Formats: sequence, C-alpha cells, structure tokens
Amino acid sequence: MQIIKNNSAVKGANSDKCKTLEYSFNDKDIDLGIATITGRYPESDFCVNIISKELIYVLDGNGKLYFENDCIEFEKGDSILIDSNEKYYWDSTYCVVSMSCTPAWNEEQHKIVK
Repeated sequence: MQIIKNNSAVKGANSDKCKTLEYSFNDKDIDLGIATITGRYPESDFCVNIISKELIYVLDGNGKLYFENDCIEFEKGDSILIDSNEKYYWDSTYCVVSMSCTPAWNEEQHKIVK
C-alpha cells in the first residue's frame, strides 16, 4: 500500500492552459494525474500518448475533446477512455480531470503531432 498526500503531489504544466498535479507511485503499470485545463490544449495540432491508454474522469467543468474525425462534449461526472496513439486535443473554458495511464505515463511518450 502506498499513499501520496495532496501536499506531496508534484505541480507541473504542459502549457499555460494545462496545469498538472502528478501522483507518481513509481509503478510502471499505472499512475494518476490531475489536469486543470483553461483553453485549448495543445494550442495547435494534436497530442498523443504513443504507449499508454488514458482513463479520464471529469471532476469539474465541461468542454469538448476533439479527435481526428470526431468531437465529443463532456461534463462533470463523465469518463473517457483514450487509446494509445489516438490523436486528440482539449477545448474547455474550465475543467478539472483525473487521468490515469496504463502503463504509467512518462514525458517521452507524450507527443504533439499534426
């Protein structure tokens, strides 16, 4: 059993519109992050996780998630599963999402692509 207290989460940012809290258990199979999104992320193009699936739960707010050929609207209480290699971008005035990746997320597998 492991616990990471809120005050021990690592603050970060993917951009000025995507602030993060990382809860890394140093487990190669799964992780947890909280993202606060206040605009379009990424600012242009798409992002993709080339290795992990991302399981998202919307804690607060709403918005749209755009994929190459689709767009979904989301709101508080919704859950979204994004497969590895699936291109997407966020568009939200304000939302807070919980993101769990399997296998665990690392910076090298997160890419911005056309």
